[in-house]
Amino acid sequence: MSWIALFVAVCLTRLHCRKVQRALALSKFILKLGDFMFYIGVDIAKCNHEASIIDSSGKALSESLSFSNSVKGLEKFQKFISSFSLSNDNCVIGMEATGHYWLSLYSFLTDLGFSCVVINPIQSDAFRKMYIRQTKNDAVDSFVIAQILRFGEYSISNFSDEDTFALRNLSRYRFALVDEASDWKRKLVAILDQVFPEYDKLFSNIYGVASKELLSKYPLPEDMISIPASSLAELLSKSSKGRFGIDKAKEIQDAASNTFGIKFALRSFSFQIKQIINQISFLEEQILEIENEIKIMLDQLCPVITSITGIGPILGAAIFSEIGDIKRFDKANQLVAYAGLDVAVKQSGNFVATNTKISKHGSPYLRRAIWLASIVAAFKDPALSLYYQKLRERGKAHGTAIGAVARKLTNIIFAVLRDNKAYIPNI
Repeated sequence: MSWIALFVAVCLTRLHCRKVQRALALSKFILKLGDFMFYIGVDIAKCNHEASIIDSSGKALSESLSFSNSVKGLEKFQKFISSFSLSNDNCVIGMEATGHYWLSLYSFLTDLGFSCVVINPIQSDAFRKMYIRQTKNDAVDSFVIAQILRFGEYSISNFSDEDTFALRNLSRYRFALVDEASDWKRKLVAILDQVFPEYDKLFSNIYGVASKELLSKYPLPEDMISIPASSLAELLSKSSKGRFGIDKAKEIQDAASNTFGIKFALRSFSFQIKQIINQISFLEEQILEIENEIKIMLDQLCPVITSITGIGPILGAAIFSEIGDIKRFDKANQLVAYAGLDVAVKQSGNFVATNTKISKHGSPYLRRAIWLASIVAAFKDPALSLYYQKLRERGKAHGTAIGAVARKLTNIIFAVLRDNKAYIPNI
């Protein structure tokens, strides 16, 4: 219908100046009518996706289509939308950020030139409850996603450029390895509590190099007293770079001789301790390798974030990659909410709760990284440390005070990323 708009505008340009202005407004309106839009909602699953198409009035063009998460499935989906004369010029495709299953479809569709929107599942869940009284199946879900696109009231999940996406992948993988290593450390403690409960008093860090070397060679108290003290001292001295020697060896053997640990099934415990020590060492080597790669990538993408007190390269990489493009957020409080650090308000009538907690919505990885950084900043940043101490003096619990510091720190992160300028603490 664009030729109609052009015809109207040309004809009316011969009229009075005021009429010309009205003619231009009319031509824009007619052009807008010709700019018809369709909305495609895709419900994401591991094996098969479901797609629904609606027009600008919200009417479904047909029944939903089920297609596999494969190249053949994508070809089936393309034929489906082509049958309605849809192309990348007159439709927008929306999908939920369900696990990692949406990535392949998103990648293929964007390569084909389609406009794709990845919707936060929290918002689509809220819309589903309002719109269809909590009915849930694949066909309905895809229809709901299409309707969310039509209304335009949605927040887009974070999908950044390739480099940022790669950094986010590594940061999340590192978190997973750190958590796995922590699980193995807890298992080691559980075993040592049974066979050698006094062991944790012998080293300030039982996961340190000297302790791991000792346990890998002599996992049980019986093993530690079976060798000469001089041999044990030599092992400790070598693994601790001279920090420990004969005195520590005698201390260990004395504790091992008088341990209150159990005396049965020792062979199985010995085997487990050796295996767990090897597993912890392997994971720590992997973590160190990943951290080196993360540092290199962050230095190329956003070195300025490490100027913030409490944020080193590892936490900085997690924070930067989880946020993505800072332009997605107009204000700092939006970033606070995205991290799930905003306070969940509980109110009913005249009642307003005073013991509120953070909402924990949004990215758990971002929230974890900011929280860890806040623990350091609360004691090392001049302004944030003062703020933390005042909250503690007012009777606030440590966790509550750290939460408040985390919100302040998020404001700082927002400003640093927005302006791309190094942080200068207020002294």
